[in-house]
Amino acid sequence: MSRGPISHFIEHHYRHFNAATLVDASKAYVEHLEKGGKMMVTLAGAMSTAELGLSLAEMIRQDKVHIISCTGANLEEDVYNLVAHDYYERVPHYRDLTPADEQVLLERHLNRVTDTCIPEEEAMRRIEREMFKLWDEAAEQGKRLFPHEYFYELLRRGMLKEYYQIDTKDSWLYAAMEKNLPMVVPGWEDSTLGNMFAASVITGETKDVHIVKTGVEYMMELAGWYTETSQEASIGFYQIGGGIAGDFPICVVPMLVQDLKRLDTPVWGYFCQISDSTTSYGSYSGAVPNEKITWGKLEADTPKFIVESDATIVAPLMFAYILGL
Repeated sequence: MSRGPISHFIEHHYRHFNAATLVDASKAYVEHLEKGGKMMVTLAGAMSTAELGLSLAEMIRQDKVHIISCTGANLEEDVYNLVAHDYYERVPHYRDLTPADEQVLLERHLNRVTDTCIPEEEAMRRIEREMFKLWDEAAEQGKRLFPHEYFYELLRRGMLKEYYQIDTKDSWLYAAMEKNLPMVVPGWEDSTLGNMFAASVITGETKDVHIVKTGVEYMMELAGWYTETSQEASIGFYQIGGGIAGDFPICVVPMLVQDLKRLDTPVWGYFCQISDSTTSYGSYSGAVPNEKITWGKLEADTPKFIVESDATIVAPLMFAYILGL
């Protein structure tokens, strides 16, 4: 693969410490794919609000990502950005905000994520209205879908198209929808749309809570995907942040081996985590990759890396290198 100026800059300047690990992990990612491997990317934190779609969408389009695990927040916030980008407000001085300043943002219906405020009406309520139509339709037809499948349907039908405020090429979820990319969204209930769904079931507006498939069913789906895919290719694990987006899917391997007794199941063939979590007693998000060996997730010779830095800086650089930019 020919390499562009970003890759050359990284190789020339990033020689030591976390910078060197970034290069090593990027090269190992490329090597994993060149050998025919597949890659899972997991998204924690507020990566969609950080507009990671600007680089992740192209990774998806170029088949550098084959399955995604993300939080419910990342699932919906990519679409918030798609339909309400012009209404977002940036607060670069967020560290100086007083409780009174925060109250003003609340009264303006602006939900702050660090330096970025998400507008409630233009983002959350706009999507809620369209999603209710899909939930009602599913209830009437006796259909059950995963949370991400409802979002795929929302985008596939163009139900929000009149509101698009960014180019769809910069939406990672739109790229995933076009590829019908496999996805798991553990703990979807812990999201704005998840809360709205629960409220609608409580009020009786939504008649059937079972129209949205559960996290257990996501694990079952992932088990099937991993079993089938690992017969043909080694599967890597690229984890952005910590939390349930990474903790949930990585456990599929020990589950298959220890609980289902599928002893020939291969472990993950590559592992990289971008983390700013301090390594400490009991912190899984901050645990070094070697700890995963004891849980049957990785092996002693699995290529494994941890880049201890800000994912909003590291991930786009690594993606640029992997894409040859």
